[in-house]
Amino acid sequence: MKDDPRIRGAAHDSLIHDSAIKHVTGRAEYTDDITEPAGTLHAYIGGADIAHGRMTALDLAAVRTAPGVVAVLTAEDIPGRNDVSPTGLMDEPIFTDDLIQYHGQPIFAVVATTRDAARRACALAQITTEALPHATDIDAAEAAGYPDVTAPLTLLRGDPGPALASAPHRITGRMRVGGQDHMYLEGQIALAIPGEDDEVSLSASTQHPSEAQHMVAHALGVPSNAVVINVRRMGGGFGGKETQMNLFCAIAAIAAKRLGRAVKLRPDRDQDMMITGKRHDFRIDYDCGFDDQGRILAVDGVFAARCGWSADLSGPVTDRALFHADNAYYYPDVRLRSRPIKTNTVSNTAFRGFGGPQGVIAAERMIEEIAYALGRDPLEVRRANFYREGGDITPYHQRVEDNILPRLVDELEASSDYQARRARVLEFNAKGGIIRKGIALTPVKFGISFTATWYNQAGALVHVYNDGSIHLNHGGTEMGQGLYTKVAQVVADAFQVDIDRIKITKTTTEKVPNTSATAASSGSDLNGMAALDACEQIKARLVEFAARHWSVAPDAVQFMPGRVAVGAQVIPFNEFIHAAYMARVQLSAAGFYKTPEIHWNRAEGKGQPFYYFAYGAACSEVSIDTLTGETRVDRADVLHDVGRSLNPALDLGQVEGAFVQGMGWLTSEELAWDDKGRLRTHAPSTYKIPLASDRPRIFNVQLADWSENTKPTIKRSKAVGEPPFMLPISVFEAIGMAVASVADYRICPRLDAPATPERVLMAVERLKQA
Repeated sequence: MKDDPRIRGAAHDSLIHDSAIKHVTGRAEYTDDITEPAGTLHAYIGGADIAHGRMTALDLAAVRTAPGVVAVLTAEDIPGRNDVSPTGLMDEPIFTDDLIQYHGQPIFAVVATTRDAARRACALAQITTEALPHATDIDAAEAAGYPDVTAPLTLLRGDPGPALASAPHRITGRMRVGGQDHMYLEGQIALAIPGEDDEVSLSASTQHPSEAQHMVAHALGVPSNAVVINVRRMGGGFGGKETQMNLFCAIAAIAAKRLGRAVKLRPDRDQDMMITGKRHDFRIDYDCGFDDQGRILAVDGVFAARCGWSADLSGPVTDRALFHADNAYYYPDVRLRSRPIKTNTVSNTAFRGFGGPQGVIAAERMIEEIAYALGRDPLEVRRANFYREGGDITPYHQRVEDNILPRLVDELEASSDYQARRARVLEFNAKGGIIRKGIALTPVKFGISFTATWYNQAGALVHVYNDGSIHLNHGGTEMGQGLYTKVAQVVADAFQVDIDRIKITKTTTEKVPNTSATAASSGSDLNGMAALDACEQIKARLVEFAARHWSVAPDAVQFMPGRVAVGAQVIPFNEFIHAAYMARVQLSAAGFYKTPEIHWNRAEGKGQPFYYFAYGAACSEVSIDTLTGETRVDRADVLHDVGRSLNPALDLGQVEGAFVQGMGWLTSEELAWDDKGRLRTHAPSTYKIPLASDRPRIFNVQLADWSENTKPTIKRSKAVGEPPFMLPISVFEAIGMAVASVADYRICPRLDAPATPERVLMAVERLKQA
C-alpha cells in the first residue's frame, strides 16, 4: 500500500464510475451479453390486437407447427398464480384467457430455437374476439364511467372553501401534463436457467430483484427460496424496470422449468414500448385564491391520472403527486385530491420522480397564473410564497425544516445574472419580430423516502478476506447512476483503504434478502448506511482483537490510510487483517439500516412520510420561433442541493442527465394512441427524446457545496436521482413567457405539456387573437 496521506476513492471524492471504461469500450456485460448455456431457447410474446373486448376463440395450431417452435404457453400452462401485480390486488394476469383490456396485452408466448423463429410464429395465431367500447384517455374513461384502479387520496388542511370564496383574487384552470416513455438503452430482458428440484435462477434487467423473485415464485407455485434473481447492471431503468420486469421474468422462468432448458426473453423495442408502462399523464384542475401581493391564500386541486388497465404503482404515484403539489410554497388552506382512473391502455408505472414532477408543475402553473394576473415577475411571486417561519406545514401536515431555498435562489439569481437578463429579454421582445425570448427561475423542494414506510430498509454483506481484499454486496441495483461506486466509497472510507481493494459484486437475492427497489432516490441513503453498518461491526471486532492481542486500550487502535495504528505500532492493513484471521476473528458481517422518524397515515392524510427534503433551482432562457413553434434553450443555470456529496462528479452527471431528460418530458416526448387504442409512438422513429443538439447552448451546473444534510444520512449527503428532474420546469415556464410576449404578457398562455412546436404555435396564434 502506497504511503499516501489519503486513500484513493474515499467518500466525497470525485471518483470515476466503476464501469465507465467498460461502458465506452463495450466491455460492460449486460444480461444479453451473458454467455448462453448450450441449448438455450428464446421466447416471444403474442398479444391482443384490440384495446378492449373478450376473446372467444384462440387457435394456435399454426403457431405450434411453425419452424423452430418448441412450446407455446398460455394461461393454462402457468403452474402457480397467473398474476404479477406488485400491489397484490390480483389484477394483472401474466396471460389473459378471456378479457382483453389493452392493445398488445399478452395472451400467449412462443418458445423456439431462435428469437426470430419465435417472433415469426407469434404472427400465425388466430385470435377471435368480441370488441367492446374502449377508452384510452382520462376524459373518455371518465365519460364512460370507468372506475379508479385504486383508492384515491385526499390531503386536507384548514378549510379551503371559505378561504377561496373570500380571497381578493381567484383563478381556476385546467392543465394537461403528458406521459413519457422510459426509453432505456437496454430493453426489458430475462434469462432463466432451470435448476434441480424446484429451483430456477434468472439474470434480469430489474430495479427490484426481490419483487421479481416473489413474482416468479408465485407464478411457479414455489417458495421464494427456490428462485434467485441476479443483476450486475442495467442499461438504464428510470423506474421502468421497477415492476415491469415481473412479466418477462415470470414467462422466462415458466418456460425454463417446463422445458428443462435455459430460456431468454427479449422483446423488440416496438413490443417493449407497447406493453410496458409509462409515466402517468395527468389532467389537473386547480382553484387558487391569492391577495394583492401574490401570496396564496387557498388551493383546491384535483389530480386525475391515466393509469391504464391495472393498478400497478398508480396509487403511490398519484399519492406522491399530491405530496409535491405544493412544491416550495405554503398553502394556508388546502385540499388536494387524486383520481387514479382506469383506461384501456398499458398500465402506467414508476418513472423518475414518481408522480412528483406532475405535482410540482401544477404548483408552478398557479404561480405563473398569479404573476400574469398581477403583472409581476414570477420570481417575486415565488419568493412571496416560499415556506417560512409560521408558514412551514405541508398539506400532509409535515413541518418543513432546514429550508435552504431562499439562499439557493438568491445565489442562483446572482450567479445567473437573472435580473439583467430578464430586462434584456423584455427589451428584445418589445421590438417585435418572429423570434421571441423567455426566461424563468424556478425552485424545487422534493421529499426523500418511500411513502410506503416498509420499503425504507436495506441490507448489505461485507466480507474481508485474509489477504485484506474486501467483497461488497448490497440490495441496490446499478443502472448507470453510480450507486455501486458510491457504496464502495463508503466501505473504502470506513476501512481507510484504497477503493481498488473492494470487489463490487452483482446484486443477487442469494446474498441480501428482502430488498427494496432501487427507486425513490434512496439507493445511496439506504444501501450506503447498511454497508457502513456491516463495516462498523467488523471494525468493532478488529478493535477488540487488537486491544487484546497487543495489550493496548481500544481507543489506541486507529484505522489510518492503508494501515492500522495499534498503540505505537503501525501495521499495513493486509498484515493486520491476516493477524486477525489467524486469531479466528470473524471478518464478515451483514449490515442493516431502516430510515428513522418517518410515519404515514394514509386514511387521515397526515404524517411525516419524508425523512428530509432536497432542494434545487434552475434559471433557463429560451427562444421560440413564432412561425413554426420551434424552441431552443439558449442557456440554463442550475444550483442543486445534494448535501455533502458522496461523489461530486457522479452527482453532477445525475443533475445534468435529469435536466435533459426532464426537458424531453416537457418539450418533445409525446405519447399518442389512435382511435383503435393502438400506441402509435412505439419506436425511436415516432417518439422524440432530446438529442445532443437539444441540450442548452450554455449549460452551467453547480452543486451547493456549502450544504450539509442536517439529518444523519450517509456522510451527510442527500439523494440526487429524482429531485433535479423537475429543474427544467424553468424551461417550460420560459417558453410560456416567450409565448405570452405576443399579447404583451397580459394573459397566461396556459400551455399544456409537452410544449411541442404544435402546441407552442397554437398558443401563439390564440394569444395573438385575444
